[in-house]
Amino acid sequence: MTTSTRLLHRKRFLPLMITQFFNAFNDNLYKTAVVLFVVYSVYNDERQETLFSGLASVLFIVPFVLLSALAGQLADTRDKARIIRIVKLCEIGWASLGALGLFMAWQGIAVHTVAIPLLLFVVFLAAVQSTFLGPIKYAILPQHLKKEEVLPGTGLIEAGTYIAILSGTILAGFVSVEAALVLVIITAFVGYFSATFVPDAPPQSEYEMHYPLLEPYADKVESRPLRWLGYPFVAFADQVVMSWKLVRDTMHNREIWLSIVAISFFWTIGAVLFIMFPPLAKNQLLASKEVASLFLVIFSVGIAIGSVSINALLKGKVSARYSPMSVVVMGGFLIAFYLVSKAWIPNESGELLPVQLWILEPLAIPLSLTLLGIATAGGMFVVPLYAFLTTRCAHDAASRTIAANNIVNSLAMVAGSVLAIVLASVGIPVVDQLLFAGAMTVVAAWLGYLLYRAEKDAAAASLGEIELPEKLP
Repeated sequence: MTTSTRLLHRKRFLPLMITQFFNAFNDNLYKTAVVLFVVYSVYNDERQETLFSGLASVLFIVPFVLLSALAGQLADTRDKARIIRIVKLCEIGWASLGALGLFMAWQGIAVHTVAIPLLLFVVFLAAVQSTFLGPIKYAILPQHLKKEEVLPGTGLIEAGTYIAILSGTILAGFVSVEAALVLVIITAFVGYFSATFVPDAPPQSEYEMHYPLLEPYADKVESRPLRWLGYPFVAFADQVVMSWKLVRDTMHNREIWLSIVAISFFWTIGAVLFIMFPPLAKNQLLASKEVASLFLVIFSVGIAIGSVSINALLKGKVSARYSPMSVVVMGGFLIAFYLVSKAWIPNESGELLPVQLWILEPLAIPLSLTLLGIATAGGMFVVPLYAFLTTRCAHDAASRTIAANNIVNSLAMVAGSVLAIVLASVGIPVVDQLLFAGAMTVVAAWLGYLLYRAEKDAAAASLGEIELPEKLP
């Protein structure tokens, strides 16, 4: 029995994976249902469709920028399992509100004045929830797992996450909007139930806090009150300062910092692709929303395949050995995806084809395979980088390291999303925007190479062969 298989039978891991699965499932079921409904049923212009898809992506990213520092600090100073349960309880609230918005849009009730703003607001709330869960799902692993189980556990979390994305996007594209709004609420309740079985994960040490949101001289970490509740305006300034400190602290470790930057470039590429999929499918390929959902499904399957494959190649060792080549391959598949999309000949009827007819088009299979290649190579690139974050930092700072990663990732994705919106606003076709994503893989490959070189330097330093600088120049 492999390490990964054994973990699936352990209470110290399985409830966490199930909880994260349903969290990712519900986020993507709701967000995808909203984007597909609006793109296909409300708007009828590629520019407006891309702008809406981009706006939804930006709203989903902004909370990671604003709240990741607080989320990481909470996770390092409070019981992680307790935070998970509180967060999942809040999910029931936003899911109910989102279901109301979907119902109004479905029934045509104040679609532009109330329903669409409400739907976007709930996208933001869903992201707030994920922001607080994000640092925990990785940082809790070294606390509950053995050292040799961390990489397999990270791979399983990643694979489970993207299988959940797969499931959520399938349902969002293939079920009716009324079914989607019911499923969102049911999933929220199921996720909370599984969260109650996550084993306790109290703070691992009592350390002096250097961030202004916590009272620095309390006797116990667990009892330190957060003063931001009484000072909302001071809290915002605290967040900016604390976010900067979190990011700055990671810069002193070359491996961690390069991992964060490389992950950021990967998710920027992913964000741009996700924004483009619905309008690309509708306008360039003349395909129905089921095909747009299929693109997201293929991308999710590829990431899951890559996550598991890289663990097999590395045999449990945390290393960036394959990262540079993986992202080079990803860039090659992106160019191929662009060329096939440009060569696509719309069907003679000019109507949107359902998935069962679209897949019979001459270039449908090559297009799908290139997309699968993009995602698989991307999964092989990014999973070891997450493992770097939790194994190269102090054991009591894992959550804050993940939070710093979320901040930088989010800023990069916001920048990428805004650029996609700007490109659409000035009239650049969605298909041509694929070249932007392809160009970014060159930078990602360079970062992967620098990380692997830093890894080898660190290994040599541990043997006394070389002396590393205290921090990055």
